[in-house]
Amino acid sequence: MHQNYEIMIERTLKGKLIELTTKYPIVTLTGPRQSGKSTLMKATFPTYKYVSLEDMDMRQFAQNDPRGFLSTYSRNVIIDEAQRVPSLFSYIQTHVDRLNETGMFLLAGSHNFLLMEHVNQSLSGRTAILKLLPFSHEEMVNGQILPATIDEEIFQGGYPRLYDKHIAAEDFYPHYIETYVERDVRQLKNIGNLGKFTRFIKLCAGRIGQLLNISSLANECGITLPTANAWLSVLEASYICYQLKPDWNNYAKRLVKTPKLYFYDTGIACSLLDIKSASQVANHFLRGGLFENMVINAFIKRGWNAGKTPDLRFWRDSQGNEIDLLEYGGNAPMAYEIKSGATFSSDFFKGLSKWSQLSDIPSDNLHVIYAGDQNLSTTKGKLVAWGNTL
Repeated sequence: MHQNYEIMIERTLKGKLIELTTKYPIVTLTGPRQSGKSTLMKATFPTYKYVSLEDMDMRQFAQNDPRGFLSTYSRNVIIDEAQRVPSLFSYIQTHVDRLNETGMFLLAGSHNFLLMEHVNQSLSGRTAILKLLPFSHEEMVNGQILPATIDEEIFQGGYPRLYDKHIAAEDFYPHYIETYVERDVRQLKNIGNLGKFTRFIKLCAGRIGQLLNISSLANECGITLPTANAWLSVLEASYICYQLKPDWNNYAKRLVKTPKLYFYDTGIACSLLDIKSASQVANHFLRGGLFENMVINAFIKRGWNAGKTPDLRFWRDSQGNEIDLLEYGGNAPMAYEIKSGATFSSDFFKGLSKWSQLSDIPSDNLHVIYAGDQNLSTTKGKLVAWGNTL
């Protein structure tokens, strides 16, 4: 009998989702398309009615007769792709204010920009907002579906459908990207030249882990700077890529103030880079950037799965001294250097040591995450094997 991994695998966010439905009338769940939002909500609240506004009949019902819609679906309802009917939000606001109950609606949507625009306009203060990304490393370990090697984990990414339906990554991602470009992007932005936009996404993938030079990106793609900025905002709003901001704490003069570019899923990035197999990842010139990307994603998922927005940055000065990741949240930031090599070298701690001297942060807060399998505590900081990171 075929097994549905999405339902079998416990999503870390589930506990927070349950908790917040006891405190708010509405909980809004956003994240990339096919990250498992609907499955999580239906599995967690099996008694709730499920309505998708992708369904043309349901969408017309909600658009043409919002009061009738909310009379039919008055409470304990999951509304998927809620941003498809913006006019419904103000009616939901009036409805929940009148009844004054918790856990009435679960809203989901894969367009963060459109969804949050309507949520902020009509539902501010009435909804908790959660974000769900594809499977985390921890979820795959617990679900016993973790790929056998680091390169396979980078190549396959974390989209549930790959594991649920046993789809090869090289079959899944091209279709996912094509559907996204032709459908989702057109809803967000009127992009006339889809060929150029596809090229733009591929060029972004080629810059993973690098300082973002938006002018260079625009020139190489043959578009204007405002267009490049607009397209990048579309990619961010659709959970394709994100910018990691630099840390501006003035530990040294002349800090780099340009963000770095990363993708929310390394499987998508590999497909955009025309990587066809895990063995190709191992020898790819961007292997270090892809490994770094996967590690940083783990920190983002840990934060979002706890219902929090992680405060993550990188640090780099004009001399080229750099820290790949700074995590703020405690009394002092935790610093992480990310190395894709599997063999430990004392040089791994070079940037961390420099930053530690400038910032006066103790060695207990210094970490190197690498592709090996041993954890070591050294006088310069902690060496942490990927997989034992979080």
